[in-house]
Amino acid sequence: MERIYIDGHMAKFTRKDITTVDVQLQDGTIFQNVEPRCLFPSSDGRNFITLLDENGIEQAVIRSLDTLPAEQREIIEGCLAEYYLIPRITKILNTTEKFGLITLDTETDRGPARIEIRNLLYGFKQVGNRLLLRDGNDNRYEVPDLTKLDAKSRHLLDNFI
Repeated sequence: MERIYIDGHMAKFTRKDITTVDVQLQDGTIFQNVEPRCLFPSSDGRNFITLLDENGIEQAVIRSLDTLPAEQREIIEGCLAEYYLIPRITKILNTTEKFGLITLDTETDRGPARIEIRNLLYGFKQVGNRLLLRDGNDNRYEVPDLTKLDAKSRHLLDNFI
């Protein structure tokens, strides 16, 4: 199958959910419930956005968001912002570990969150002073700078990192 690239006015996007869209190409081809995702590097976020179907199969690629009409670009940007949203942990209130399940009660920039991590190696990844957490449901969280957490929060995390 040849890769389909979308530029300019080639497609009309209709938002279906917080992270999914329907796409209608100029030739009448329709892709339903596709999810926009950044290709490499994901930090770019403006170029080479893949559109994945419900099975994770690429249906098309947006070469650059900057070529899309403003209203169409905003739809894709909204989906990407929701998908790549990572709440930032500002405080650790409590931690427990029982039967291999690590539970962290936290405060985040998006409100309180209870994070349940089933796998210590998969759930915590420290990069310098930054800590990335991934819970059992594949939700992601981050501590942008461990040194900026209060002493109690750092102490509670010391058992796991």
